[in-house]
Amino acid sequence: MDESKDSGPWWREPWPWLLMAGPALAIVGCVITIVLAFQNFSNQGVTDGGVKQGLVVTKGEPAREQR
Repeated sequence: MDESKDSGPWWREPWPWLLMAGPALAIVGCVITIVLAFQNFSNQGVTDGGVKQGLVVTKGEPAREQR
């Protein structure tokens, strides 16, 4: 009754890889999103009345017409 089945090293089993696939794909997707955001929108100016103060963008006062 004391039969132990040696299944080999853990990396040859499919379950650890299936469990690690979800978080690994999330990390890869996050890195891709960050890279695309910096490549495409890093030099884009602030629009729609926003005022940039350091790293913070706040809503500024609307532009007034000068007479």
